[in-house]
Amino acid sequence: MLSPCFLTMAEITEKIYAMLEPLLEGTDIFIVSIKVKPTNNIKVFLDADSGFSIEKCTFINRKLYAQIELAEMFPEGDFSLEVSSPGIDEPLLWFRQYQKNIGRTVCVTDSEGKETTGVMKGATEEKITLEVKPAKQKDAILTVEIPFSNIKKTVVQIIF
Repeated sequence: MLSPCFLTMAEITEKIYAMLEPLLEGTDIFIVSIKVKPTNNIKVFLDADSGFSIEKCTFINRKLYAQIELAEMFPEGDFSLEVSSPGIDEPLLWFRQYQKNIGRTVCVTDSEGKETTGVMKGATEEKITLEVKPAKQKDAILTVEIPFSNIKKTVVQIIF
């Protein structure tokens, strides 16, 4: 095994990704992102088409932690591991997340900084479709299509 002194953050991320893939095989769980801090803090953000329960999270955390220890990536176990869903206030990063959130209210910021809030009615490989209620027309509903190439970020909105 290589000593962690010789592993870059990118290499650690790559190794974590490779360890996760077999753990997720045959499930509806998918990787959203992996972040490694210089303090050897590893944050793994996962999601699932059917929802990412605490049971799924705990299972993956235990299995991944054991694999990292077994691989001796960090001297004397000098690392921390956090496995969670990205959180409702985090931007959607993957097409699969867009599909999962059809029917929910989202706020889309386009490449020019303009925000559009509406209910996501569809997502294709090219664009998303929102139903938007214009502020000045109470009963009107507009259908707005936004190409992915024009989306800077999309965040699911919490509606009470």
